[in-house]
Amino acid sequence: MDTYADLVECEDVLLFANAAITATGQREFHSAGYEQRLSLDFLHRYIQGNYPDVYALTLALDINDHNAAMIIRNLLREPGSGDGALIAWRLARMSPPRVYRLFRELRRDGVNNRRTRAIIREWLAGRQDLAFDAVKYRSAVKAAVRHAHLTLEGELGDFLFAPRSRPRFDTPILDVWRRAHYEKAALYELPYTVAEGFAARHGISREVFLERIAPRLTRLERLRLAESAGKDGVDTGADLAAMPLVRVASYVLSLPSATREERRAELVGALRAAAGRAAGSRRGTWGSVAAVLDDSFSSFGSPVKRRRPLAVALACHYLLEALAARYRGLWVSGRADPLLARPSGPSPLGQRVLDALEHRPDQLVIVSDGWDNAPPGLAAEVLRVWRRRLDPAGEVSIVHLNPVYDAGQFDVRRLSPMVPTAGIRDAEDLPALVELAKFAEGRSGLTELRAYLGDRAARR
Repeated sequence: MDTYADLVECEDVLLFANAAITATGQREFHSAGYEQRLSLDFLHRYIQGNYPDVYALTLALDINDHNAAMIIRNLLREPGSGDGALIAWRLARMSPPRVYRLFRELRRDGVNNRRTRAIIREWLAGRQDLAFDAVKYRSAVKAAVRHAHLTLEGELGDFLFAPRSRPRFDTPILDVWRRAHYEKAALYELPYTVAEGFAARHGISREVFLERIAPRLTRLERLRLAESAGKDGVDTGADLAAMPLVRVASYVLSLPSATREERRAELVGALRAAAGRAAGSRRGTWGSVAAVLDDSFSSFGSPVKRRRPLAVALACHYLLEALAARYRGLWVSGRADPLLARPSGPSPLGQRVLDALEHRPDQLVIVSDGWDNAPPGLAAEVLRVWRRRLDPAGEVSIVHLNPVYDAGQFDVRRLSPMVPTAGIRDAEDLPALVELAKFAEGRSGLTELRAYLGDRAARR
């Protein structure tokens, strides 16, 4: 049986997991960027100081890269803390720019112990094409090599530290970089972010540059540039259906309503294809599912996270549609067409929850930032009465997924103590978060939570 201290620890760990999934230290609709950073920094210090073993195991969860980097940085500051293999595994899953940024922060903080140097060396040694990295992230690679006390023999070392010492390089991409300084045609063989600088130096027009660099674009670059390139009459060839679900949703929401209508078949097809891929073998296995999806004005997010909460809600709509045998999605605005979703109006969550529970689904999923204001508190009261009077046995499973970190509460904002709340960033994590929510609901205690974290770490 769990003691009071165990229950407190369980609550603290779940609170931290929610923050590590949703918070990125950036401005949100209801809080400034500095508030987010201060709140998140305190939470990391608190959890690491009180539960160091659990803090390290959190790397095995589906937390975002921002918090994974913070955890790794804090673990490497403390000799002997954390599992080096788990740290290496997590670094391998992070984007290269994020990892290089972490290495810069370690250098800035003077964290240069033997374990840190070994982790940097192993990560660099595991890169599939370090010469490509040296071109695309040149200053970052130089900083990492210096910090790890590495000696790069041959032309890669010369490229980083003495590029003019050689008249040419044998490695193709290194020599292309050299030629791009004076040969316009060479820049189109470079990565987009590097070629863009050379194009500006050579005075090449944006239209010509985009048309010729298009074959070199990555999947995400194609998606990110699709709209701006289209204005220049250039098709980047973005394959929407192959993109991550929230990326597709963000792209759809960035388009004017008229464009969404014109491309309805293409956009809905891409959203459903991405959702089907995320659902995988669980497709159609969740029974009857109802969802309450927040498209109120606060779902706009902020200028630095534009429409992110709404994009998560839209992505969850299509994923739940794929997971359910029978599905009903209700938007708080009352709109019936998810493709035309836009952030507007108040948040009458209570009324929509009532509508969703009317047919007693097997599962109710609420995707909202938790600000219930039309009228305030109605959703909490509806959920309280439902749980205590109408469904005390919990036949309808209810979970609230919140894509927004509340800096003032050090957690995501909760709708009601009657239902579990979990933070969410990517819709693909939804099934795992519904599983994690059972700990917040009190059906499982600290022992089971520690076992769950250990199992996730072992299955990495």
